[in-house]
Parts: sequence; structure tokens; C-alpha cells
Amino acid sequence: MSADTGDHSPPQRHQFRCLDPLRVRWAEVDLQKIVFNGHYLMYFDTAVAAYWRQMAMPYHEAMHLLEGDLYVRKATLEYEASARYDDQLHIGIRLLRLGRSSMSLQACAFKGQRRLVQGEIVYVFADPKTQTSRPIPEVLRQWMQSFESGEPMVAVQRSEWSVVRSDAAAIRHSVFVEEQGVPAEIEQDALDASARHVVARNRLGQAIGTGRLVRQDASLGKIGRMAVLPTVRGASVGTQLLAALQEEAMAMGLREVVLHAQSPVLGFYEQMGFKVCSDPFDEAGIEHRQMRRRLD
Repeated sequence: MSADTGDHSPPQRHQFRCLDPLRVRWAEVDLQKIVFNGHYLMYFDTAVAAYWRQMAMPYHEAMHLLEGDLYVRKATLEYEASARYDDQLHIGIRLLRLGRSSMSLQACAFKGQRRLVQGEIVYVFADPKTQTSRPIPEVLRQWMQSFESGEPMVAVQRSEWSVVRSDAAAIRHSVFVEEQGVPAEIEQDALDASARHVVARNRLGQAIGTGRLVRQDASLGKIGRMAVLPTVRGASVGTQLLAALQEEAMAMGLREVVLHAQSPVLGFYEQMGFKVCSDPFDEAGIEHRQMRRRLD
């Protein structure tokens, strides 16, 4: 059995849910002053990683659970126009066909709405030890089809620390301790036991993000320990976690929430309605600003 999109017309930008931005670098331009033809395959392969990321899939960990991996069987490219140095492109990736053990992804490089290069990459799902093909797992088939249909990729679990500790602690250790260098001895504290926690899970049930809400007084709550695994950043996981924490705050009767935002991500919180209310300050060796949002 195979699933085919049934659309064989030239691809248009609006047909791609995954559009990965790219800016042409000097090293990618040849003596004809255009992008060297071979680089487009690199562009497409890089954008495939963005496709998995937007599905909220930590690729290697997910493939391990699925007991297989994807291997390229064939790649074809069709050149229509050229990109040049410093052009801003978007590389579209979408599912074209799903067979029993293989799948085809359509790739397309757009400059604005103009299609420059299109291609097709055929992957085979196979045993990583023997590299012999095996059927694509049903959960992966449904996951990809759901993504293409625009369905949510993440479910947010709301619970107590005793229930989610293992998953939440692992994410926080990966992000704060290993990635950001926060001392391990201060990453967990006594407030975890009384806080409300949220954990984001993908279609495989993998925990990929977390956060917590601590009551400060009768009307104020503090959001903290917001962490999303780097392999799935860009899949709106943080947005869903923050929305769930604010819903929890309102359910608790709180009228306002504060948080300590690392300076590089102030824009993310501002888009979610938070406003800066402090000068920069150091917390665990990282520059932060306090931000505040009313909930009524």
C-alpha cells in the first residue's frame, strides 16, 4: 500500500508547511557567480532536518525507538533558475509519497514566490545494523500525514513533580546544565515539590520540553524552568508550554505572572504578551530580565 498526495503539478510555495529559511553564502557561489549546482542537494538535505524538527521529532532518539533509520535511495534535481550570493531563500519540504518501506519527499528552493530548483529525495526505512529495508512503522506514517494535514504535533501534560520528575529533570539537566553551564546543584530546588509542572510530548510520547509555575502569593505566580530540547526548537513547543502555564495560573485564580527571561529570548516572551520590568541582572551566570504579564 502507498499514499500519494495526488498532486503532480509544479510545486508552489503555499503547498509547503515546512519552509526553512536560508541565506546564500559566498562560499556557495561558483565562477559563474551563481550557486554551484551541487549545493542545492545540501540545501535540501539540511531542510529535511528542519522538517523532522517541525514535526517535534528528535531525529536520532526517535529513530532508535522506531528501530530503524532512513537511508537515501535516490535524489533528483531540476534546475529552473539560479540563486546568487546573499539571496534569501526558503527551502520547502513536503511528503510526496509513502510506500511500504520507502517514502518520497519533495524539495523546492524558492526566492520569494519564484521556484528556482525542485527535486525529489527517496528514502528507504531500514534496519541500521544490516541496512535491509523494513516496513515504515505505522506511527511514523500517521505522524507524517498528520503533520502535512496541519494537525498539532505536541500534547502538553500538566501534573505534579512526583509524576513528571524523571522526564522534566532530564530535559532541564540537558538544557540548563549541559548546554548552558548552570551548576547542577542549583538546577533543582525545594520549590519543585509544590509547583505545577508542564511537559510537552510528541507523537511518540517523547518528552521534549518542560516548565513550571510557582505561586508567589494570592494573586501572583512565577513561571520558570522553561526548557525545550535543542533538536525540536522551532516547532512552537515553547509557545505551547507557556500558554499551558498561563492557563494553569488562571485556573489557580492568579491575576498576574512574572518570569526571569534570558536576554536573547526576550522577543519570544514579548510576543506572548510579557513586558520587561527590570534592568538586566545576573542569574546563574546568565543575563536575565524580569518580565510581567497580567492575566485578566
